[in-house]
Amino acid sequence: MPNSVYKIIELVGSSPESWEKAATNAIELASKSLRDLRVAEVCQMDMQLNNGKVEAYRVKLKVSFKYDG
Repeated sequence: MPNSVYKIIELVGSSPESWEKAATNAIELASKSLRDLRVAEVCQMDMQLNNGKVEAYRVKLKVSFKYDG
């Protein structure tokens, strides 16, 4: 891929079900406004707690997409 330029952004997705679903939610929503998503790297996973119980799973992702020439 000579002469390609990519932008990297951070996204945070959440889900009451799982970390996988949280990541999927972030990518699915981002893909509605960003074209040509290439790679998503999980950087951090955490949980939102309420009274000692898991309320939501959260995932921070670095996502790259290609700039149009």
